Amino acid sequence: MVQDKRLMELRKKISKKRPSFRRVESWRYKRVKDSWRKARGIDSKTREKRKSGVKSPTIGYRGPKKVRGLHPSGYIEVLIFTFDDLKNLNKNKHALKISGKLGAKKRIVLTEYCQRRGFKILNLGVSQKEIEMLEEMAEAPIADLESDDFIDIDDLEDSIGD
Repeated sequence: MVQDKRLMELRKKISKKRPSFRRVESWRYKRVKDSWRKARGIDSKTREKRKSGVKSPTIGYRGPKKVRGLHPSGYIEVLIFTFDDLKNLNKNKHALKISGKLGAKKRIVLTEYCQRRGFKILNLGVSQKEIEMLEEMAEAPIADLESDDFIDIDDLEDSIGD
């Protein structure tokens, strides 16, 4: 893991020096998008890799192979939809991203299960304190909730009528 930490730092250093590869003359014409395309012109300075041309992607700009494609935290990102997706995962190697397609109810249950198993969740989004507060509100009877928690219908109608 110490070597991986060194490689992650190297990857970060290489990424800072890596130029943004722009399509030739994308700055000149609106119709030419900024995304990279290989230069194919017969007189193209970029194709000939001259100093005056735009930098083009080459193998020398790549990061170290061992850490390529990893999350900046050093974990392998895995997208999770159900409990079955957790079967063959290792909490020391994998970090989870819970699908945005899940509703709040299933997301809370899946989040709690993953945290109990010791996984790192990358897109928790809401703090643990807020989750606990929402659960308390869901379980509490209506009489116990403060008046600030409710929307006043009269105020709502007044604002719509204006």
